[in-house]
Amino acid sequence: MKEQRQRAILDIIARQDVETQEQLLAALREQGFRCTQATISRDIKELQLVKELGASGEYRYAISDRKGQGEHDERLRNIFREGVISAACAQNLVVVKTMPGLANAAASALDHMEIENMVGTLAGDDTALLIMDTSQAAEAFCGEIRSMLR
Repeated sequence: MKEQRQRAILDIIARQDVETQEQLLAALREQGFRCTQATISRDIKELQLVKELGASGEYRYAISDRKGQGEHDERLRNIFREGVISAACAQNLVVVKTMPGLANAAASALDHMEIENMVGTLAGDDTALLIMDTSQAAEAFCGEIRSMLR
């Protein structure tokens, strides 16, 4: 539910200017999400949303373009602590096995982390496939995943 809500938040702020948490909460409720302002506040923090000056001269929520390596590492560790079981590499592909139902969440998080050399992801129920641009990049990233699982 959390992953779906956070995807909805990202979709909402991409489609419309949202100035306040109350506006975001109302937009989520229109989509059928039942949550509180405190939940929205935590989501904003986890998604690393920032307020920026919009074209209309008003401030609006936006995705931060200042994603540092430390933030990247911490978000990835949290996801992997929650449900990744293993990772294997085959040429330029990385196969990530998760607990049932968590592969989409893991792939979505990876998609939004702007990982260097990652072309894209595909996910099923308990398996995510990461496509890297080279075999070397796949090996290196697979190694990072394995080290996080220790």
